[in-house]
Amino acid sequence: MNVNRVVVVGAGLAGVRTVEALRGRGYTGGITLIGQERHRPYDRPPLSKSVLKGEADDSYVGTDLDTLGVEFWPGVSAKSLRAGTVETTEGEVGYDGLVIATGADPIRLPGDGPQHVLRTLDDAHELRAMLVPGARVAIIGAGWIGAEVATAALRAGCAVTVIEAGAAPLATAVGAELGGRTLPWYDGIDLRLGAMVDSVDEGGVRLVGGEFVPAHVVVTGIGVRPAVEWLADADIDLHNGVVTDEHLRASLPGVVAVGDCAAWWSRRWRTRLRVEHWDTALNAPEVAAATLLGEEAVYNPVPYFWSEQFGHMLQYAGHHPAGERLVHRGEPDGKWSALWLTADDTLAAVLAADRPRDLVQGRRIIEAGSRLDTRRLVDPQVSLRDCVV
Repeated sequence: MNVNRVVVVGAGLAGVRTVEALRGRGYTGGITLIGQERHRPYDRPPLSKSVLKGEADDSYVGTDLDTLGVEFWPGVSAKSLRAGTVETTEGEVGYDGLVIATGADPIRLPGDGPQHVLRTLDDAHELRAMLVPGARVAIIGAGWIGAEVATAALRAGCAVTVIEAGAAPLATAVGAELGGRTLPWYDGIDLRLGAMVDSVDEGGVRLVGGEFVPAHVVVTGIGVRPAVEWLADADIDLHNGVVTDEHLRASLPGVVAVGDCAAWWSRRWRTRLRVEHWDTALNAPEVAAATLLGEEAVYNPVPYFWSEQFGHMLQYAGHHPAGERLVHRGEPDGKWSALWLTADDTLAAVLAADRPRDLVQGRRIIEAGSRLDTRRLVDPQVSLRDCVV
């Protein structure tokens, strides 16, 4: 396919890294980068960490779009797609190659009261200004984002309530057993487990059953949905995002998808994955760019992400649904890790709490597909690489 003009819809990390990858591969044609926000491209992980804590004011990506010869359209949204043309709020733009990198949108709860989410740089600044000593903050959801917002709010001197529908923090992400290991970290926080929210009202949160939790600030952190509504009428396969093959190629010719909105086929686990983490936005663009230019490349990563919460570092690599049993290393009240093993003792995933070496070695073991000696594995003094059979 002869590509002379590429349009990238979405100016987050996945979009801008795809632009860089295209130029890095020698593509000299036109590139238009369309960004819904008026900011230049930035990283999202610092928003719930350094920016929210006041340690930084921004997280801009150090990419010079002018030097790369990119036509940047900030503050512009895509409205619809047909073959060869993207309709935007500023008119139509034609393409030979299209990169869909529109990310994901936070899920909001019903109710007339103000609720904050943490997805954009503006969200982070607005929320940071409200985290003041004595403020009553209700955080809905004890997942990754909820825990990080709670960390910042507690540090700011707020009175924090966390409302979680599951049996433990992180229950949806890694299961109640492992999520339960983080319960002691919530010291000083009113943690409500098994609590369902009915609505966000003026002055707080109404729970199912009628109880009202008063709050000056309500933060909703219950997940995101892929931002693909603008593709609803397009001739493109959608299912939990933009459906792609292992090359990140979408069903519409000349189109690739990358980042939070891409539901890609994993050769490693023989299933479709959509991973909402920074590592995907950082590394998938090389494959997307190669595919768009007609090269042969496969996206087959070991997914990875991390979370800083309550003075602890949680790191995860792999795909734990592929595992059949869980093995623990270390004591729950100290530094520990958990490993999901398949039936033949191959490592499917690792979750490490303050054990970064287990994460690094575990990720390499997953990539290699090596089997492990489970008798040695349970000894936290034995390095993971020394457990390989």
